[in-house]
Amino acid sequence: MKTVGVIGGMSWESTVSYYKGLNKGINSALGGHNSAKVVINSVNFAEIEQMQREGEWDKTATILCEAAQSLEKAGADFVLIGTNTMHKVASQVEEAIAIPLLHIADATGAELKRQGITKVGLLGTAFTMEQDFYKQRLTERYGVEVIIPNGVQRRLVHDVIYQELCKGVIHRRSKNDYQTIVDELAMNGAQGVILGCTEIGLLLEPSDSNVPLFDTVSIHVAAAVKEALNES
Repeated sequence: MKTVGVIGGMSWESTVSYYKGLNKGINSALGGHNSAKVVINSVNFAEIEQMQREGEWDKTATILCEAAQSLEKAGADFVLIGTNTMHKVASQVEEAIAIPLLHIADATGAELKRQGITKVGLLGTAFTMEQDFYKQRLTERYGVEVIIPNGVQRRLVHDVIYQELCKGVIHRRSKNDYQTIVDELAMNGAQGVILGCTEIGLLLEPSDSNVPLFDTVSIHVAAAVKEALNES
C-alpha cells in the first residue's frame, strides 16, 4: 500500500473528512483492521486566508510547497492538496516535489466524464468560481461546460464558506440558500453541481438536490484510495 500525503488545515474541518474517508476507503477495500497509510501536514489557515484576501498567492505557494516537501521527506508516495481553492498554486507544488500530485479537478473531471456530464454548475469560494484555474481545467481536459451562480449568489456562497463552514458552523438558513442556488443552476441547464469547496459537503447531502451533487472531497478521496492500492 502506498502512503498518502495530505496538505491539510484549509480548513481543518474538511481535513477531518479526508482522514476519515481515506481510512474508510482502505478498510472497505481490504477489510479486517486495515487502514490508510497517511501523513498530514496541517497548515495554519489564518495565514493562508489572509494571503488569499491580499492576493499574495506566491506566498501561499511557498507554504504549500514546503508542506509538500515535508510530506515527501516523511515517506509519502503521492500528495493531495485538501482544498479546491489552493489548487490555484498546484503547478508550483508539483514542481517542488519529485512525487505525483493527485489534482482534485482531474479526479472530479474524470468522474463527470464517467457519468456523461457535459454541463455542470460550480459552487466554491469566489476564487474557485470566478477565476479560470479550476473551470478551465475541467473544460480543456474533460470537455465539461462549467456555469456559476450570479454575483450576489457567489458572494453568499463564499461568505458561508469562510464565516460558517470553515468554523464548523451549520445553519439551516444557509442550507436553504444553497439549495435555491443549486436549483437555479439546474434550471440554467446544469446536469449536476460540483461542491467545489471541501467544506460544502458538511452542509449539502445528495438528498438535498434534484440533480447530482459532486462532492469533491469524496471524489478526491476515492481517487486517492485507488492510487494507494495501485502497487504497479
